Amino acid sequence: MKMSSNTFLITGGTSGVGLELAARLLELGNTVVVTGRDSAKLKETKQRLPAVSTIQSDAADSSAIAALHAQLTRDFPDLNVIVNNAGVMRKINLHEAGKNIVELTREIEIDLMGPIRMVAQFLPHLKTKQAAAIVNVSSALAFVPFPIAPVYCAAKAGLHSFTQSLRVQLKNTSVKVFELTPPALENPSFAADFDEEDMKGASRMDVASLVKRLIAGLSQDTMEIRPGQSNTLALMSRIAPRFIIKQLAKPADRMLAGV
Repeated sequence: MKMSSNTFLITGGTSGVGLELAARLLELGNTVVVTGRDSAKLKETKQRLPAVSTIQSDAADSSAIAALHAQLTRDFPDLNVIVNNAGVMRKINLHEAGKNIVELTREIEIDLMGPIRMVAQFLPHLKTKQAAAIVNVSSALAFVPFPIAPVYCAAKAGLHSFTQSLRVQLKNTSVKVFELTPPALENPSFAADFDEEDMKGASRMDVASLVKRLIAGLSQDTMEIRPGQSNTLALMSRIAPRFIIKQLAKPADRMLAGV
């Protein structure tokens, strides 16, 4: 994939991976639009990156996605790359989850239904472009569950599967389908529920290094980009699934013990 002269849309682009990616793509000579739900964060992003365009939009809301599509195809008709980056990760005790069954599925709506709806909404437009791409940001935890975050892992596993199917169905089109599977990150803004003990043993990657790997992978047409510990988790899920789940279960065991 050529990494200049594109028009990118990045959902959840006001912090973390999305913000860093926007900055690097601008340096490479691309037009970049970022979305987010928080107007204050969008304003901060615009101040930090004056060349970026910002739009307030909720990546989990189907009506907001339809409105975003109408605005972008009108104002940025050259749009040819969508990065489904918006996401949330929560610590959930399923013994208590029945207290609010609607809130329980928030990660499914944002992390899985959001990208699926974005793809469905924007695909007809992308297919009109000579070169286009969809980048779905899943997780290393798409390969193996982290029991303290059960709904997040289910959503990312679903996104991983959807991305594989999407790639097959679009193989005879101009739209390339990429997947980024980030490992644990340093100071992840989307996972504020977790403390240091929860992340003990994880080899964490800084966001700048992750984005550098992502851009390199896109430029080399690496369809599944697995930086850092992601490759290890994918491998362990195949050769020693019981062992790796036992290791990842320790924070949940601690939560259930009330420690």
